[in-house]
Amino acid sequence: QVQLVESGGGLVQAGGSLRLSCAASGRTFSKYAMGWFRQAPGKEREFVSAISASGGRTYYTDSVKGRFTISGDNAKNTVYLQMNSLKADDTAVYYCAARAESSDIYVYTDRGAYDYWGQGTQVTVSS
Repeated sequence: QVQLVESGGGLVQAGGSLRLSCAASGRTFSKYAMGWFRQAPGKEREFVSAISASGGRTYYTDSVKGRFTISGDNAKNTVYLQMNSLKADDTAVYYCAARAESSDIYVYTDRGAYDYWGQGTQVTVSS
């Protein structure tokens, strides 16, 4: 089992920045591909970004490309999502997810591909 805890959310003005963190504990000696998803009120949970188990590959949904950066620190068992130039449309609860993975290269955009989920952290962008 892996436990995921997100932090770093908050209220920010449009154009501002936040850095989300996702700390993993438990069975962290295994390899995991990681992802960030978000869910706005009244909408389905959607993919934001993903990183491969090795950290060598990343992927972003079109609406955040050039503004968000995903990264990982294996020594700290933590994945980050740096969010710049935030917009009101970025307002949502952000969730991190982990998938036990034997490969170093795959990234996953489908929420059904992930085995573990955090509780989420609220990001609110005021316009």
